[in-house]
Amino acid sequence: MDKLKEEAKTLLKQLIETPSLSREEDNTANIIADYLLRKGVEIKRKKNNIWAVNKHFDSQKPTILLNSHHDTVKPNNGYTKDPFNAITEEGKLYGLGSNDAGGCLVSLIAAFVYFYDHKLPFNLILAATAEEEISGREGIAYLLEELPKIHLAIVGEPTLLDVAVAEKGLMVIDATITGKAGHAARNEGINALYEALPDLNTIKDYKFKKVSEYLGESKVSATIIQSGSQHNVVPDKCVYTLDVRVTDSYTLQEALDELKEVLKADLQPRSMRLNSSALPKDHDIWKVIETMHLKCYGSPTLSDQALIPYPSIKIGPGDSARSHTPDEFIYLEEIDQGIDRYVEILQHYFDQN
Repeated sequence: MDKLKEEAKTLLKQLIETPSLSREEDNTANIIADYLLRKGVEIKRKKNNIWAVNKHFDSQKPTILLNSHHDTVKPNNGYTKDPFNAITEEGKLYGLGSNDAGGCLVSLIAAFVYFYDHKLPFNLILAATAEEEISGREGIAYLLEELPKIHLAIVGEPTLLDVAVAEKGLMVIDATITGKAGHAARNEGINALYEALPDLNTIKDYKFKKVSEYLGESKVSATIIQSGSQHNVVPDKCVYTLDVRVTDSYTLQEALDELKEVLKADLQPRSMRLNSSALPKDHDIWKVIETMHLKCYGSPTLSDQALIPYPSIKIGPGDSARSHTPDEFIYLEEIDQGIDRYVEILQHYFDQN
């Protein structure tokens, strides 16, 4: 196990020093593939997604998916260190993607390799995927059609090794109010800006009817508004944008329908892909969570859980608060702890089945 832990840290340093912005992950995909091949793992590749199954894969057994991503956001202007230089200082490993989600990814890879040769009551599939940071169509969603039905997905994201058993979904809506153009100097036309005001006031104070046990209330926010083209023309159209964070108490369609009941605007969602999720109460992973006394919570941040249509939990080393921040880092000991935690969860899961 000690060797796997050191290899995981070395692999993470290689990934940090290889730029892998979303849709540009081909080089990090090569690095991950090369590492797995050196470990004797047969790999498959689809675009920039690398996946592998355990050595004794049996199609008659249920399957656990181990998933994390190797793409990153662009480094922001606040960096004081080179974001593409894996720097170790005072027990911290700095670099873009170290915390989100490189530490999780290499820990999951180590856990997969640890169990690779074992005969298990479940299949294991490792998926190191692309385009998570943009919820892209050629990431995990692109790969799922290649995989068997998944009994449980363990999604690697920095959670301080707590377990996210629910996650908010996202729906962005373009809302259009139609008025009638007229000259601003005369009392004519119907000002679409003014017609939008009742909607905006409703949104400001709106509370969805249903509340989630782990995620609390769903939330709608008006974030962009556009109207008018000339100072002397009454605008005949006003378009505003809604950011809707939906808990597991709603499907995206149900949240949209509720908003349609209270708003005047024509509401057009840009996408219905990024769903909320919650671990079913009767799923057998709950027994492991309880046995290990793991802390559970509902996550407000989006991950590939939103695109995985199977029961899932989100857990990993690192801290979500460090993600997308200047001089991103992960503690080296967090990687060791992450590997241990993943192995322990899987071992408990196997032992109870």
